Amino acid sequence: MNLKPLPFLAGAALFFGHGALAQTMTGSMSQVTAHMGQMSVEIADAAPISEPTRNTLQFEPWQMAEDLFRNDVVFLMRHGPTDWSRRDVRDVAPTDCANQRLLSAEGIKGMQELGILYAGNNLRPSRIIVSEWCRNQQTIDAIIDGFALVDPEYAKNVTVITDPSVNLLLSLRGAPNVSRLREMVSQWRGDDDTEGPLLIISHFTNIAELTEFNVYEGEALVIDPTLSSRVLGYVRLRDARPDVGHFSVD
Repeated sequence: MNLKPLPFLAGAALFFGHGALAQTMTGSMSQVTAHMGQMSVEIADAAPISEPTRNTLQFEPWQMAEDLFRNDVVFLMRHGPTDWSRRDVRDVAPTDCANQRLLSAEGIKGMQELGILYAGNNLRPSRIIVSEWCRNQQTIDAIIDGFALVDPEYAKNVTVITDPSVNLLLSLRGAPNVSRLREMVSQWRGDDDTEGPLLIISHFTNIAELTEFNVYEGEALVIDPTLSSRVLGYVRLRDARPDVGHFSVD
């Protein structure tokens, strides 16, 4: 299928980096089916990056394209891909990284690519709230690494808050319910000084309880708080796949 270039979109359809990859990266959006779009980045050979991403961001529906660049939406995201050969020890504490499931090597690389694709296409959260769990902390660390390859100043200055209220639901020192998460989402409005959306990195169970959507590892739901927290669609890496812990993969 031929890709259809997106017309100029509020200054966000094309982005030329002004950090570590200054003038070496272009981000672009295209429509791949009637309902699906994708974002990609092209990095010049001379760019200071050893392994340029070949991944793309997939989003659906296509009609959500302009909403992705609003500063009053919320990206509600699950942590990145984990190693399911290792499971959490019963009643493990959120910060006990030696006894819980962690990101796989591929998951870390994917989340760095996610950061490159987000920042390279000008999807730059102005605030990030993340669970205490080690796999969530690994996720934001890798995303920030990706941001830094595009714009070190942004990566250094973006507000990141670790908040136990988005910890794994009903776990040890976890969130007792999704009331606080619901408040975070519903009360977000952005403001004149806010350039990007709110990004919350939580867990499958919390997101399913709040939205009734089952999300892949590394996938974000795009939520509009001004429309009674309606889910507008999703954004995820093109190669995102269902995991054995929460999906039937036969």
